[in-house]
Amino acid sequence: MKRILFTIILISAALVSMAQVRVTTPNLELVLRAEKGSGLQVQHFGGRLSDTDLENLSAAGVPNHNAYPPYGFWCPSEASLAVTHADGNMSTVLKVEGVSQEEDDGAQITRIRLKDTVYPFYVTVCYRAYQDVDMIETWTEIENLEKKPVVLTRFDSGYLPIRRGDVWVSHLYGTWANEGRVVQERIEPGMMTIKNKDGIRNSHTDHAEVMFSLDGKPQENAGRVIGAALCYSGNYELRIDTRDTDWHQFYAGINPDNSAYTLAPKEIFVTPELALTYSDEGLSGASRNFHRWARNHKLAHGNELRKILLNSWEGVYFDINEPGMDQMMADIASMGGELFVMDDGWFGEKYPRLTDNCALGDWKVDRNKLPNGIGWLVEQADRHGISFGIWIEPEMTNSVSELYEKHPDWVIKAPERDALQGRGGTQLVLDLSNPAVQDYVFGIVDGIMTENPRIDYIKWDANMSLVNHGSQYLPKDRQSHLYIEYHRGFAAVCDRIRAKYPDVTIQACASGGGRANYGVLPWFDEFWVSDNTDALQRIHMQWGTSYFFPAIAMASHISAVPNHTVFRTTSLKYRIDVAMSGRLGMEIQPKNMTDEEKELCRKAIADYKTIRPVVQLGDIYRLVSPYDGHNMASMMYCSQDKSQAVFYWWKTETLYDDHLPRVKMAGLDPSGIYRIHELNRIDNEPLPYEGLAFTGKFLMENGLEIPLKHKVDYHKQNDWSSRVLHLVAE
Repeated sequence: MKRILFTIILISAALVSMAQVRVTTPNLELVLRAEKGSGLQVQHFGGRLSDTDLENLSAAGVPNHNAYPPYGFWCPSEASLAVTHADGNMSTVLKVEGVSQEEDDGAQITRIRLKDTVYPFYVTVCYRAYQDVDMIETWTEIENLEKKPVVLTRFDSGYLPIRRGDVWVSHLYGTWANEGRVVQERIEPGMMTIKNKDGIRNSHTDHAEVMFSLDGKPQENAGRVIGAALCYSGNYELRIDTRDTDWHQFYAGINPDNSAYTLAPKEIFVTPELALTYSDEGLSGASRNFHRWARNHKLAHGNELRKILLNSWEGVYFDINEPGMDQMMADIASMGGELFVMDDGWFGEKYPRLTDNCALGDWKVDRNKLPNGIGWLVEQADRHGISFGIWIEPEMTNSVSELYEKHPDWVIKAPERDALQGRGGTQLVLDLSNPAVQDYVFGIVDGIMTENPRIDYIKWDANMSLVNHGSQYLPKDRQSHLYIEYHRGFAAVCDRIRAKYPDVTIQACASGGGRANYGVLPWFDEFWVSDNTDALQRIHMQWGTSYFFPAIAMASHISAVPNHTVFRTTSLKYRIDVAMSGRLGMEIQPKNMTDEEKELCRKAIADYKTIRPVVQLGDIYRLVSPYDGHNMASMMYCSQDKSQAVFYWWKTETLYDDHLPRVKMAGLDPSGIYRIHELNRIDNEPLPYEGLAFTGKFLMENGLEIPLKHKVDYHKQNDWSSRVLHLVAE
């Protein structure tokens, strides 16, 4: 699991003079001018250039912009770096000292070392160009060789100028139970800022990823698109500054608000990676680049198929007991599932976890609920032929807990003030800047796994923000380091866990989708998209989330109705068809299902196993957006060799005399012949084209007519219509 995280390191590299630097992937190129003694400039970011085009690039018109602009000279412009030097000087001027390039595990690493013209202060601008996917990561290594500390007040990961025109930005917003919503807007003059200050969960209200459509209003499968994703687990800030020039200026990095960083002599501050991609195949093309990069390089076990699971939360909530867990395991096994996950409510001795107001930190089995312990449950799972997983929230505690009684100094709180408490009126955040807390959090996982080495899956939750600023561990003159040091501590713990337990599957859950980011995914296999499992709202949330994250990472579960969040009643068929577009699971109490419902789920699970490689490892093509007002949505996945595809169609609103567009497919081999088979069929008779074959060209130019209703018995009719078609090439 290779990655570069912000930490203190030393650099040793042979630097050579170079005027023009090419950073390339198979179809992507970044061109920089790095003349020794001059400023580093970016000249091109986009598709690969020919030697002829490269030679004449300057004459065609290139941005005359510093590739990592520091503050102090040309102050009216935004800066990527702001430093107060040891003598109080707030200006920095960086010139190229040299360039080095090397191969590293299938990627090309380019380092351009810059030095201030007055002070022994250095910035190395780094690029990693993958040779198997179209993604370039950039980050900086900021080194202080002055005799005294300097203060960093801004420390972006990267900067990119984007030529003005009819440029639109697509990004994600939301809140708890409504994450990953899409907004698309034309970039107008002024400053656009996308940021997060939660401290722990950074993807509820906004996301650290954006796409720029360069040819007008965004299209899914046409047009030039630049995509960017900041790979950071903490507070971030993305800025798009449009002033009186021909360029939009894009900056991305750690949010510097209340995070001034004192850089000691000989210390190096390494910023998180900013991943950049480009596609001329629209938003979906950029998404395919992100997904391939994620599976190959940024997601734990990114190319290993995920198990189909049942999670206990919405089925029983805190009502954990041995007979109930055994019954749920038996039920999911009988439906073809592969994994059972016991959620919150299994722990606490002095303070049993009966509600959400106690016992976090006391990770001992509640023997009143589970007299035979976790080991017995693992054995029962084995007996049922499935794997076993467990829920923890290791970064948190409650004021009503044995842990807090022993270590009140371990929680984050403002000096001289009472701690603000969260969920249940008692929840607190442990201070991961403290090495003793890091040891404790590692010990939680290590203890559970040592006692129960056959545990296959961990759901790692985080249900509170960093709401009051203050560390009882950091010195008084380093309190502004808290946001950064917390995530350094988090990274250190995760490194230790993965070093000892490389094979366990770990889900990132943070009040739902609060940790859908590439800062945590190198250690995590997937994330919980949202606590809201309503199928209709999930279409919108999973649509947006798919802009940047592959289906293999998006946990999507079939749940009960009325839905526990929005109380909407949708058909089981509809809920299945939505859940099957991500990593399929269930969030339900099976004993409350009818035999007919269980049988439908059993067939769906069997069908999903046949298409799982295409969905989880294939290429996405979004076809009709639920945001476009067509009262329907459609998308598909194609295997990379185009031998199979899975087509999804969901009606999102029912109106009398409605006329929905006929959906053209995408991503198929035009000359291929594809035979059609409907999955999860509930109709009394098959679709007219069931079992028939069509060319990829016909399907992409014409599509297939989708009935607006299901042909079922009268008493089974409802207003929810959906289809899943499996296409297999002959």
